[in-house]
Amino acid sequence: MKKVLVIGAGAQGGPCTSILVGEPGIEEVRLGDIDLDLAQKVVNRVKSDKVTAVRLDASEVDQVISAAEGVDVIINLTHLKFNEIIMAAGLAAETHYVDTASNTPFLEDLISGEEPKMHRDFMAIGKTALAGCGFAPGITNLLTRYACDQMERVERIVIRVGRNSAATSDEVVSEWKPTWSPEILLEDYSEPPMLLIDGEYIQVPIFSNPETYTFPEPVGDLLLSSHMHEEPYMIPKFYLDKGLKHFDFKYPVDKLAGAFIKMGFASHEPIDVNGVEVAPVDVLMKLVKRPGNKFFAEDEETILGSDLTGIMDVSVDGEQQGEKVTHTISYRFTDGLNHARLRQLFNIYGITMVYVALPAVVGARMCMDGKVEHGLITPDVLDPQKFFAGMEARGVPFEFDEKISHLTEEVA
Repeated sequence: MKKVLVIGAGAQGGPCTSILVGEPGIEEVRLGDIDLDLAQKVVNRVKSDKVTAVRLDASEVDQVISAAEGVDVIINLTHLKFNEIIMAAGLAAETHYVDTASNTPFLEDLISGEEPKMHRDFMAIGKTALAGCGFAPGITNLLTRYACDQMERVERIVIRVGRNSAATSDEVVSEWKPTWSPEILLEDYSEPPMLLIDGEYIQVPIFSNPETYTFPEPVGDLLLSSHMHEEPYMIPKFYLDKGLKHFDFKYPVDKLAGAFIKMGFASHEPIDVNGVEVAPVDVLMKLVKRPGNKFFAEDEETILGSDLTGIMDVSVDGEQQGEKVTHTISYRFTDGLNHARLRQLFNIYGITMVYVALPAVVGARMCMDGKVEHGLITPDVLDPQKFFAGMEARGVPFEFDEKISHLTEEVA
């Protein structure tokens, strides 16, 4: 019987807890958050005697170590600025560790050629620290590996992510409405994106390389640009020996976020405002309308109130059995038009927004079951077929469209 510590009771902490209580062999889930009332609110909604709310300040390593005593894995779903602290606590508590996103210093270490910090330490205790095992990064890495594994040579990898809704508003002008953490969203848009060009890592200016990309319906045409994200740091090194020269990740352009950034509102450096020192980002974060926690808002009626659809396209150019091919994959990670699927998710988990938490649980389970390497790893080293089977086993059919295009013909 296994015990799990979930850190962060926010938008994904609730879904993760709900998933875990239904896991065979999980006897205890500790949900830690600095806001004990929020954690208890999740416990009350989940309604399982397996779950206990714990007040936990993730910035205090001793508190994390104490909360992790006797657990088999820590799933970190709080702000990524706490990642290194929580990972170090997992090492001290001699437990597995999983998170779903990474900060820039960690990513820079991945492409430095140096061995990641704590890698050998986790190896020494026979445990795994699995970094970036959510949707993106996470599923993006595994779908890429699935395609690349079928090729003898990989030359170019392109990933495009987009979401869209047919819903319209009567507002002529709207405020900025981030769909997830505004701090992290603003940071991602404000940092220079990393690309692999001609086999070399190169940073480019924000909102570089714009293109109107056509996703499958109902998402359709979206304006995308190069975007700071984990995948360009994590994925390429696994395919350099197969000839990879180009890696490109693009995400929808947020013009309001871009305007704020170019005006200086992403800066943490204080400025003088009528004799008062204030950081511009603090002003914006004070005023921004934060997304609601859907874990508490969803019910059998509201889950059908949005037609938001999200699609990720992965395209890999290379050689397969001596022929030049392009392997394309289109994965619908959320589908607001598929009411049967939404009801299925809600009936199983009490929430439909599980596309980050569910991969984290699958990854954590693979760690606990001894199906992954020890040390500090990324999802790229996991077996994609076993991972997809893990998703499927939890009541969510893992389906995607794929096509292999040859120079002279297309094979569906």
